[in-house]
Amino acid sequence: MVARRIERQAEPLFDDPGCEPDRLDLRLSSEDRPSSVGPGAVRRRAPREAGSGRLEPSVSSYDTDVVAQRDGSRSRGGQRPRSHDDAGDRDEAPPRRRPPSGGAGGSSGGGGSGPRKPAPRRRRSLIGGIVYWSCVMGIWGVIGAGAIVLYYGSRLPPTTEWAVPKRPPNIRIVSSDGTLIGNRGDTGGEAVRLGDLPPYLPKAVMAIEDRRFYSHFGMDPWGLARAVAVNLTSRGVAQGGSTLTQQLAKNLFLTPDRTFGRKVQEVILSLWLEREYSKDQILEMYLNRVYMGAGSYGVDAAARRYFGKSAKQVNVMEAAMLAGLLKAPSRYAPSKNPQLARARAETVLAAMVDAGFLAQKDREAALKAPQTIFDRPNTGTENYVADWVMDLLPAYVGSIDHDIVVETTIDQNLQLIAEAALQGGLAQYGDAKDVNQGALVSVDPSGAVRALVGGVDYQKSQYNRAVTARRQPGSAFKPFVYLAAVETGLTPETVRVDEPVSFKGWSPKNYEKGFRGPMQLKDALAQSINTIAVKLAVEVGPKKVVSVAERLGITSPLQPTAAIALGSYEVTPLEITAAYVPFSNGGYGVSPHVIQRIRSQGKVLYERRGSGIGRVIDAGPLAAMNTMLSETLITGTAKKAQIAGWPAGGKTGTSQDFRDAWFIGYTALLTTGVWLGNDDGTPTKHATGGSIAATVWQRFMLEAHRGKPVADIPGTWRRNQPTVTDSVVTGAVPSAPLPGVPAASGYAPAPAVAPAPAAYAPAPAPAAPYPPAPYPAQGYSNPNPNLANQGLPLPPAPVPQRTQQRPPAPMGGVDDFLKRMFGG
Repeated sequence: MVARRIERQAEPLFDDPGCEPDRLDLRLSSEDRPSSVGPGAVRRRAPREAGSGRLEPSVSSYDTDVVAQRDGSRSRGGQRPRSHDDAGDRDEAPPRRRPPSGGAGGSSGGGGSGPRKPAPRRRRSLIGGIVYWSCVMGIWGVIGAGAIVLYYGSRLPPTTEWAVPKRPPNIRIVSSDGTLIGNRGDTGGEAVRLGDLPPYLPKAVMAIEDRRFYSHFGMDPWGLARAVAVNLTSRGVAQGGSTLTQQLAKNLFLTPDRTFGRKVQEVILSLWLEREYSKDQILEMYLNRVYMGAGSYGVDAAARRYFGKSAKQVNVMEAAMLAGLLKAPSRYAPSKNPQLARARAETVLAAMVDAGFLAQKDREAALKAPQTIFDRPNTGTENYVADWVMDLLPAYVGSIDHDIVVETTIDQNLQLIAEAALQGGLAQYGDAKDVNQGALVSVDPSGAVRALVGGVDYQKSQYNRAVTARRQPGSAFKPFVYLAAVETGLTPETVRVDEPVSFKGWSPKNYEKGFRGPMQLKDALAQSINTIAVKLAVEVGPKKVVSVAERLGITSPLQPTAAIALGSYEVTPLEITAAYVPFSNGGYGVSPHVIQRIRSQGKVLYERRGSGIGRVIDAGPLAAMNTMLSETLITGTAKKAQIAGWPAGGKTGTSQDFRDAWFIGYTALLTTGVWLGNDDGTPTKHATGGSIAATVWQRFMLEAHRGKPVADIPGTWRRNQPTVTDSVVTGAVPSAPLPGVPAASGYAPAPAVAPAPAAYAPAPAPAAPYPPAPYPAQGYSNPNPNLANQGLPLPPAPVPQRTQQRPPAPMGGVDDFLKRMFGG
């Protein structure tokens, strides 16, 4: 505080009243002065020396800076007042006590003139006072603000440790043709460069949030003052004063707590951001990290969530809607409140015009443009693929620091066809058959998964039944039993008897509850006869069946029991479908895969090369199996699965009590498996593999093969042209077998072809990793002599040979196979 100046008044003092009668002693007596001592108490002054040339102050305890005037000032006689220097020219008189008040010489005496009135005090002007106190308050404000900044700044980490945290990486999963399947990661969208966005998108954000973004230094004092004024007049928080830089600082470094300390730290960090990064960099970081509702971080994730497109493709109205989300993402979400979102977008458009970012005609055109808004997130079945990719990804690339792109083997067109076939089949038959779930997997000859549907509705259930669910395959497991039997020397014409049989107290029954007597193996497989399948498993040994199944690709635990012949051990749709692929590609085992390539920042992190696991079925057994499995679609339980004009094979499957319905089939192009049932394992209403499952399979495969050139199954054997008296029942064999083919087989192998396209060609396999089983030239031998002791019938005697045969269709080797596979 500045001390107040006070006018000092002098009291005249007469040293010698006798000598100077015209001078009066105008000093107040102690009685005339106010006192806090008490009534009647007199405060005495210490005597002081008087002099004619001195100022003699007369001060009581309550006088405030009252000083006596020089005793020569303006006397009544007009004498010149003495100067201070005159005091030395005369003798000093002893001090006198002032007479008591009321005396002749008192101040109230009537004979002399009264004291002179004190001069008026000088007052400051109003403006000067305001300026003065403003300066004072400003100085203290700066000091206080500096102290606050130092206090809260000291609670931040050292500036050497300040760094913008990395944006959580986004995993962009695409199909084989680059179509987006899904984005995975914490953000829900990929990072986009500012230059790749349409210019009106960042302008919309600046117009409604911070239109002076490119001119302020991280704080906007004018914007803050405006926000304070608006909030005061509206009696609430109607407008915020934070800049985009401050919002970014909060999102990057701080918690969302609404405290004074957090706000101070936000300002400090925003100043640091402005110093370290350019305006464009700050704006780009903001647009890629700001939360925009529905689990979306960044404009790209929000654009995909609400409009089903990239942020690079949004129009002006959609950009305004995205900018409008920033105030309250949940409230203005187009998927939740479309009318409110549009009203907010109109406000944004008006702000863009007002800021000069948008022309009026463009605003009017934007208001008329239609918008397609997604009212729910993408729930297509391709999300099952994306989830599966995310489960596999750590084994390929480990930890992820940057956005990556995963190229899959999925054909987006086939994925849509698979989804429609499964959903359509359940919509048509689900209620009648009491079936509410299903799965579909389609694999090409190289093992690449081309379509995968893990359930009927991803939104209701994200459980991937195609990859994870283990269910009993039923009769769909029988091809492995028959392959084991064929590899021991049996043929499709081998006869076994369908009759009651019992193994250690277990008596398998057929679906139709009856028995058909002697049957050829190809008919027994086509009609799915349980008793013969069990007999074959016991004949060759359950361990042999387990070995064959594992060799072809079954990875689930299997037990070597007789019940394995009827598919009593659970498998997943993916693994059993992949295990059927060797029947379609010439006998080569595959490893089912969905990831083809992984890229990040222009670098290839992983690319699938090489091939599968080599040959797993020799030519002879393969030919026999393809013939028998083809018969299933012609005369067997899978007639509903026929594809006009296309050679195909497959097998139906139905588990106990109709809990699971399967059909797994193949052509030269695709191997597809379909499972239908209920998640809780409750029985269906007689849903079988040959009914609803075969229908779903046929619908998918028919559309998948539409427009494709017909191709034979690689490695198939062609049935010899029969004579008039020849028939399948007689089991006639050709009179002149082809070179290298057993005479008893009755089938001629086609020339070898490449098992897969060049892009997925497997590595050369050993010539005979699995030695072919010996085929006797005449008749049949019992591979298991102990069968006679088990009461099982022995194979019948040899049958007569055929007299005519049809030569196999000519095949053109690798070039012809590629042409038929891909229409090249």
